[in-house]
Amino acid sequence: MFGLSEVAVVLIVVIAVLAAKKLPDLARSAGKSARILKAEARAMKDDETSAPTSVIQGETAPRPGAAPGATEPDGKP
Repeated sequence: MFGLSEVAVVLIVVIAVLAAKKLPDLARSAGKSARILKAEARAMKDDETSAPTSVIQGETAPRPGAAPGATEPDGKP
């Protein structure tokens, strides 16, 4: 009788007719979301290609505002 593609086309037409007032807002929202996602992906890629921080085994960086020679809560300097 009806195939899956015919049912899908009918559903798309019904949704388009019933939601005609909201379709421009939905399209605009989807465009904004796509731009934000693209910008975030580009920012993450730029962060990965920037100079990596070096880690020295056995040393810890002092916390900002800590007194010189202060120890950490676990007793390590």
